[in-house]
Amino acid sequence: MSRLITFDGVTKRYPDGTVALDDVSLECATGEITVFVGTSGGGKTTALRTINRMVEPTSGRVLIDGRSVLGSKPAELRRGVGYVIQQAGLFPHRTIVDNIATVPRLLGWDKKKARARSYELMERVGLDPAMGTRYPYQLSGGQQQRVGVARALAADPPIMLMDEPFSAVDPVVRAELQGEFLRLQSELHKTIVFVTHDIDEAIKLGDRIAVFQTGGRLVQVDTPEKLLAHPADEFVSGFVGRDRGIRRLSFVPAAELPLRSDVVLPETASVADARATGEPWVLAVDGTRRPLGWARAEDLPDSGALAGLRLTDPGRTFQVGADSVRTVLDAVILSPSGLAIGVDSGGGVVGVTGHRELADTITAT
Repeated sequence: MSRLITFDGVTKRYPDGTVALDDVSLECATGEITVFVGTSGGGKTTALRTINRMVEPTSGRVLIDGRSVLGSKPAELRRGVGYVIQQAGLFPHRTIVDNIATVPRLLGWDKKKARARSYELMERVGLDPAMGTRYPYQLSGGQQQRVGVARALAADPPIMLMDEPFSAVDPVVRAELQGEFLRLQSELHKTIVFVTHDIDEAIKLGDRIAVFQTGGRLVQVDTPEKLLAHPADEFVSGFVGRDRGIRRLSFVPAAELPLRSDVVLPETASVADARATGEPWVLAVDGTRRPLGWARAEDLPDSGALAGLRLTDPGRTFQVGADSVRTVLDAVILSPSGLAIGVDSGGGVVGVTGHRELADTITAT
């Protein structure tokens, strides 16, 4: 069962006078992802570590379902809280399957049951179970991070703490890990506190975002959309970036865009049919309406069918029922025709959209 985490006036002051957390109060909702972001020295990692008692607050309370974490012994508390850090933190002398089984074994599970759980979780996080007998040094950075997530999930903890878990991998792997993480959360509904320095990652992953300023001051807690639309002050506005208007497009569904079908033609259509549209570009599709490529009017021959032409790559498509207007904007900019291709969940073309439709939709939101 997921848990509610409450910070009640939490302050952390070190002997030298440094204030890491300054009277922080917020709730991390049950079954949701709360992301801590902010400047260096803002206290986000310190706040995370007060939850599992790796840091003890100077004053105030951290509560789980209304009970102070100080009421549990640190070791006992940590066995019920999954913890994922930047470099995975795997034991180099243990195999992957035994790394994942660490907490279940500490909880008294027998070896067979713990290893069975490990192999189950390897598949769940997208790892080939055949890797179970390998050692951490034999895996890529992205694979090691997947093992770290699997290990945190091994005893099915209701709470997961994640401290910049994807920041040490390249952008492509990072995007894959983020997608896998969101998929897992949609199935498991854990209460997750996630620390990152990347506002785009926070917006993508967070149900709510808590922004910390240097000195451990909590400045704003809001949904990603509200944070971008209504930053609490100049600090938050500056932190989320001058392009926060573009980021807000991530919350406008692509389904709100009008789509055109007048320039979408079957590959069996003739050059005359393409010219009759009066448009500078037409999109050829196959019998299942999958995009084959663009044909430019000025390059068309005098006769023939689209199927016989050398077509320009269709470019990036967007899924009408799943993607955002921000994704569509990117596709329009990169498209050779200035039009983005909208497809259904099966990859069939629904229609196309361009600069004019984007402008009208953005103006209306």
